Amino acid sequence: MPLSRAVRDRVRAFLSADEEIRFLFPATAVSVGTALGSLVGMAGYLVAVTDRRIVVLAGSWFRRNRPVSLWTELPRATRLGPVDTSLTPTITVGGLVLETDEEYVPVIRAADAELAGVDCLPPDPLPHL
Repeated sequence: MPLSRAVRDRVRAFLSADEEIRFLFPATAVSVGTALGSLVGMAGYLVAVTDRRIVVLAGSWFRRNRPVSLWTELPRATRLGPVDTSLTPTITVGGLVLETDEEYVPVIRAADAELAGVDCLPPDPLPHL
């Protein structure tokens, strides 16, 4: 299910005014490394792929779709995949292992396919339509 306009607006507050959100999906980190060790809990994150960069926003503990801080940002040339689908789909972004719902796996793969260019896409099965 796509994220609501309200969530997208909250994410835009962390972006430049002329930056466009290309892909956006929620994720959860089961353990977050800290200076004192590992903090265990269900920390919510939002991963925004823009036309310039990848932004990982940390959400609040009780409302994961309300970003409270910028966790990390990566260059747009960074691949999010491969997606490990052995149990729950997981990706590693900036050293953080994130779990996401199965419905967002195509979003992650589309973001990675965008890096490869048009040549990596399959041919249009109905080009005359």
